[in-house]
Amino acid sequence: MSSNETRRPMTVPGLAEARAEGRKLSMLTAYDAGFARAFDAAGVELVLVGDSLGMVVQGRGSTLPVTVDDMAYHTACVARGLEYALLVSDLPFQADATPERALDASTRLLQAGAQMVKLEGAGPKLDVIRFLVEREIPVCAHLGLTPQSVLRFGGFKVQGREQPAADRLRAEALAVAEAGAALIVLEGVPAALATAITAGSPVPTIGIGAGPGCDGQVLVMHDMLGLDAGRRPPKFVKDFLAEGGSVAGAARAYVAAVRDGSFPGPAHSYA
Repeated sequence: MSSNETRRPMTVPGLAEARAEGRKLSMLTAYDAGFARAFDAAGVELVLVGDSLGMVVQGRGSTLPVTVDDMAYHTACVARGLEYALLVSDLPFQADATPERALDASTRLLQAGAQMVKLEGAGPKLDVIRFLVEREIPVCAHLGLTPQSVLRFGGFKVQGREQPAADRLRAEALAVAEAGAALIVLEGVPAALATAITAGSPVPTIGIGAGPGCDGQVLVMHDMLGLDAGRRPPKFVKDFLAEGGSVAGAARAYVAAVRDGSFPGPAHSYA
């Protein structure tokens, strides 16, 4: 966009329009109004209030302790800083354990300013997705390395390297779309698999550690800014602050790199 005057707010239907036009979507996490405002001005199409706040804001070892109260508070803060970007909020651990619980939590997040909720997994979550979508709540699915499954996975590990697991991810991507998800985040997935899933998906995909073949990319803002989050940065992370020179410059550099396909490169992808 040449100016904010010609920029339209991103909408849920707009995600599919961007894909149809071949426009890569950029997404960043934010947890307060100030960073949200900076990312919005930089041209980011989607802002995610992630339950990653448990690790990067609260200093916890995983996302599991994050509550709906936490998510609603940070969602309201971020919403006040946005004008154009679509605001997505995570359903925290076990908030989507049943369709009814998911509806209660999602209602709170939308009333706080979210325009879409994100939930992890497929399987029993398919009924949750259908239940929410039937009640006018847009849903983003999250597959692959799902951080709320860290105990079952035994850590933050790449998913889908073995053929049975790859086949399962392909099937899950189709299933969540059929259930009504309008967007799919693929995390920690081999690049070739993510590309294949994207090619076969009826809805746009957003990658994080999933190579360049997705319809867009997302990073945790702390990783994008090269901030020490108390852990070793994952392979898919790039410090855009080093080349952008400022928070605003880093966000602009990130958006530009996603749009022109230079990020993620081979160094940020898994085989």
